[in-house]
Amino acid sequence: MCLQCCHCLISKRLHLTSNSQRTLGNVMLLVKVPLRLSNGIVYLSFCFSGAFLIPYAIMLALAGLPLFFLECSLGQFASLGPVSVWRILPLFQGVGITMVLISVFVAIYYNVIIAYSLYYLFASFQSVLPWANCSSWADENCSRTPIVTGCNVSIGAGEMFMNISWVNTNNLTCLNGSEVFRPGQLPSEQYWDKVTLQRSSGMDETGVVVWYLALCLLLAWLIVGAALFKGIKSSGKVVYFTALFPYVVLLILLIRGATLEGASKGISYYIGAQSNFTKLREAEVWKDAATQIFYSLSVAWGGLVALSSYNKFNNNCYSDAIIVCLTNCLTSVFAGFAIFSILGHMAHISGKEVSQVVKSGFDLAFIAYPEALAQLPAGPFWSILFFFMLLTLGLDSQFASIETITTTFQDLFPKAMKRMRVPITLGCCLILFLLGLLCVTQAGIYWVHLIDHFCAGWGILIAAILEIAGIIWIYGGNRFIEDIEMMIGAKRWIFWLWWRACWFVITPILLSAILVWSLVKFHRPDYADIPYPDWGVALGWCMIIFCIIWIPIMAIIKIVQAEGNILQRIISCCRPASNWGPYLEKHRGERYRDMAEPAKETDHEIPTISGSTKPE
Repeated sequence: MCLQCCHCLISKRLHLTSNSQRTLGNVMLLVKVPLRLSNGIVYLSFCFSGAFLIPYAIMLALAGLPLFFLECSLGQFASLGPVSVWRILPLFQGVGITMVLISVFVAIYYNVIIAYSLYYLFASFQSVLPWANCSSWADENCSRTPIVTGCNVSIGAGEMFMNISWVNTNNLTCLNGSEVFRPGQLPSEQYWDKVTLQRSSGMDETGVVVWYLALCLLLAWLIVGAALFKGIKSSGKVVYFTALFPYVVLLILLIRGATLEGASKGISYYIGAQSNFTKLREAEVWKDAATQIFYSLSVAWGGLVALSSYNKFNNNCYSDAIIVCLTNCLTSVFAGFAIFSILGHMAHISGKEVSQVVKSGFDLAFIAYPEALAQLPAGPFWSILFFFMLLTLGLDSQFASIETITTTFQDLFPKAMKRMRVPITLGCCLILFLLGLLCVTQAGIYWVHLIDHFCAGWGILIAAILEIAGIIWIYGGNRFIEDIEMMIGAKRWIFWLWWRACWFVITPILLSAILVWSLVKFHRPDYADIPYPDWGVALGWCMIIFCIIWIPIMAIIKIVQAEGNILQRIISCCRPASNWGPYLEKHRGERYRDMAEPAKETDHEIPTISGSTKPE
C-alpha cells in the first residue's frame, strides 16, 4: 500500500492544470500503485507474530525502499516509460519489455479478482447474506461445527461403535464422549466454491464460462476503460476517491471490530503477545518478509517508472519515496488491526482459536472474512463496506498496470497515441477482457493461481536484479546519483552513504538470494490440495520464459545493430544512447548539453480533457 509521488507533467506529457493539482493527484495515484488488492490479502495471510515485524521492517529498509527510490528517480529524470527509459543502457532494454509483459499477464487475472469483489458486493445487497447459512447449494459437509461421523451406542449389554446414519435411523443415542468428528466446511467456503466459482475438479476440466462472473469482469474493464480513456489526467481525478476511501473503511472496521467481544483475542494473535522470537533464526521467516515487502511496493512492475515519468523534473522524488514506503507498510499494519479484531470475534463466538479461523491467500478475503461479517449484526452493511474497499484497492492497482502499457505505447508511437489514445486504450481493455474470460470459467481459479505463481514471482525478481545491476554496476551508481542531484539538488556524501551501500551491495545480493532460495524450494503449484497437471506446470514455465526471453533477444538485437567488432559492440551497448538525458533542454545543464535531441515535443503531447496540448 502506498503514497507516492508522480503525476505532474513535463512537457513531454500532457499539460494538466495547476501545479498543486498535479502534485497531489500524482501522490494519490502512486499511493495506489503499491496499494494492491493482493498486497492487503497477502500481508494478512502470513502467519504473523510480533517477531515477524522485525524482518518485515528490515527488508523494507534493505530492499523495498532502495528499489522504490531508484525507479522513481529513473522515470522522473528521463520522462520515459519502462521500455524507452532503457536508453540509459540499451543492452538491457529487454528488462523494460519484461516488466511490461508481466504487467499484461497480471492485468489479465487482476481484473478477475476485482470481478470477484464486484460479485460479492452485489451479493451483499440482501437482508441476509447468502453465505450466512447452508442453503440449497450446500451439501452434507456444510457446517460451522465439526460433524459427527460415528459413536458408541449401547446394544444389549455392551457397547458398539456405529456410524451416525445408522444411529439416527435406529433412534439411538450416542454415549457421552464417544463421538468421532470430522471437520465441516463453512457456509462461506461452500458458497465460494459452489456458487461464486462453480469450481471444477481441476485444471483439466475447463467447464463453461460462469456468466455472472463474466459480466462482473466486463463491468470491471468498463470501469477501468472509463477511468483511463483520456489518459493519466482522468485516472488522477478518479484516484482522489479511490486512494482515500480504503482508509475510511479500515478506520470504520477497526472501530467496529474493537467494540466486539473477543476482539482482543484477534489483536493478541496479530501482534504476537506470546511471540516466539526464536523463529528469527529460520530462513523462511526472512524470505517471507522480503517477498512481502518486495511485492507490496510494486517495484519492477514498470508502473513506478511509468507514473514517475509524469513528474516535474525538480520534484523531490526522495521524500516521495520515503513517504510512500512508510505509508504503505504502516497501512498494512493498520489494516491488520482492523481485520484481526473481527476475526477474533469470529473465533470467540465459534469457540475456536484465531489460528483456526484465519485462512491464507484468496481464502482470507472470500471465505474467512465474509464468514466473520455474516456473524455480525447488520452483516450486509459491513460486507458492502468491505467489498467496496477491496474494489477500490483493486481498481487503483489496475489503473497503474494499464497506464504502464499505454505509457509504453506513448513512448514508442507518440503520433499514433496523440491521434488515437481513446481507441487504443479501449482496445487494450477489450483484448485483456477477452483473454481474461478463461479465468472466469469453472476452472478459472486454477488459471488465476497459475499466472500469479509464475509471472508475478520469478519474472519480477529477475527484472529487479537486472535493473539494479545494470543501472548501478554498468551505467554507474555514482553517475546515477549525479543524475538524481540534478533533480533534487546536491547532497553531502553522508546522505548517499546508505543508498550506495544498498544499491551497490546489499539489495542485489539480497534479491539474488531470494531468487535462488525460491527456485531451490520450488514446489508443484496446487489449489485446494488439487495439484496442477504436468501440462499446466509446463505452461506456467512457458509464460515466465516468454516474459524474460526478451532480455537476451533485445541484447542480441542491440549488439547486432551496433558497429565494430564484437567487443566494441558490447561496450557500445553498455553506454547510454546519444539521446539519453532530461527530456527538456532547460534541465540538461552542462552534463547533457551535447545530448541528441529527442523527437519533437509535439509528438509527445497528449490531448487533455479540453483537447489542448499546451506544454508546461
